[in-house]
Amino acid sequence: MQSFTPKQGQYLAFIDAYTRVHLRAPAEADIQHRFGVTPPSVHQMILTLERAGFIRRQPGAPRSIEVLIRQSNYPSWKRRLNQSEPL
Repeated sequence: MQSFTPKQGQYLAFIDAYTRVHLRAPAEADIQHRFGVTPPSVHQMILTLERAGFIRRQPGAPRSIEVLIRQSNYPSWKRRLNQSEPL
């Protein structure tokens, strides 16, 4: 398995943290909102992470993103204390 970029690590950490908090994977719209990027940007990142073997999705199933690498291999998701926005 190849290594990931810092940005990819942020996405992996967010997907993992969101899944732990909400007991379901984030939708691409949740990721878009968190990172302030366009829907095509999120989708392209998801495809990139999937091709690299970092995540798995079930075709046609919403919220099916599953992180496949160990949590210790990517940065933990840390929210700023003054951030009022929920995860």
